[in-house]
Amino acid sequence: MTCSTESCCVDAVAPVVPTDEAGRNEALARLAKALGHPTRVAIMRLLARRERCVCGDIVEELPYAQSTVSQHLKQLKEAGLIRGEIQGPSVCYCVAPQALALFKLLVAAL
Repeated sequence: MTCSTESCCVDAVAPVVPTDEAGRNEALARLAKALGHPTRVAIMRLLARRERCVCGDIVEELPYAQSTVSQHLKQLKEAGLIRGEIQGPSVCYCVAPQALALFKLLVAAL
């Protein structure tokens, strides 16, 4: 199921990279921690492949219980790697392009 609006997936601004090394270290550690579980990586891959908002399809496509998926979605959202938008009785999720771009920049700078 796709969202009725794709506004949660649109991100026109460039990622904001912290200017100091301590800030970059903290940002990289926060993002890496959020991606530090195979289930969260699987969720990110699923959302990235879809390139649009995804609602109930996440639980249907992964071999995990709804409660497990919900917990991992919460952690990814708190880290800023995904966005969620309420669409009726469900929440539609998509990758936050700015956060993913920031993660890539921080890893490349290692």
